[in-house]
Amino acid sequence: MEAKQTQGQTFEGVVVKSAMKDTVTVAVSRYVKHPKYKKYQTQTRKYLVHNPGNTVQVGDKVEIRQTRPISKNKHFVIANRIAAVSDNS
Repeated sequence: MEAKQTQGQTFEGVVVKSAMKDTVTVAVSRYVKHPKYKKYQTQTRKYLVHNPGNTVQVGDKVEIRQTRPISKNKHFVIANRIAAVSDNS
């Protein structure tokens, strides 16, 4: 009998920090309705994401996918880069 792979969660977010080796911080925003006041607000959560080879930069929009625990706080890996930051200096 073969073990069945489950997909896990996927999110889209923006890289906000890349100061560590093989790790980036990705901010994922959600648009949610407040239960009491019925007003919509943006909630942001930051995830530590495995970035093998340091391929993405700050400002890139990426898709992240849940994986096995890589370290104490890293449970996501970069699935693909959606949009790269443009260098208009």
